[in-house]
Amino acid sequence: MNALVAFFDAALGLSAKQAHDLSIAQICVRAAVVYLVLVAYVRFAKKRFLGEATAFDAVLVIIIGSLASRAISGTAPFVASLGGTFVLILIHWIASYFSQNSPVLSSLLKGSDTLLVKGGEVKGAALKREHISHDDLAQDLRQEGVEGPNEVKEARLERSGKVSVIKRDAR
Repeated sequence: MNALVAFFDAALGLSAKQAHDLSIAQICVRAAVVYLVLVAYVRFAKKRFLGEATAFDAVLVIIIGSLASRAISGTAPFVASLGGTFVLILIHWIASYFSQNSPVLSSLLKGSDTLLVKGGEVKGAALKREHISHDDLAQDLRQEGVEGPNEVKEARLERSGKVSVIKRDAR
């Protein structure tokens, strides 16, 4: 058992007191281990975790990146950083689980969509509230293959920040 602990200490620099005590090889091994552990964590998390992220998801990704970088660079304890990362993903998973059946919790954690265009009519107050210019809306509509609001049955700013468009039926 002592040989195994000594091996991991030598490979990862677990007993290093400061980041500058780590060798280049130890930082490289730490990077590889953190990468593999984070891949496993993401596989544990829900599939949409890194897809069309809401603010709820984006904040978690930023914190995970920060903790993981500290584990690699040695500015925080290695195992504790990976453990903290796991706890954050677990909390995210639990919050997502409970919010799937609670519209109130879902809205609090993930936000809600905003109606931007209805029946060809642009909702100016909604654009203003979401800080979207008419030029931004026009760009989003073009990216969905729509020339203008008159071709839109409904357009919404989704919780992910993407504009979704339902085209009007061709007449």
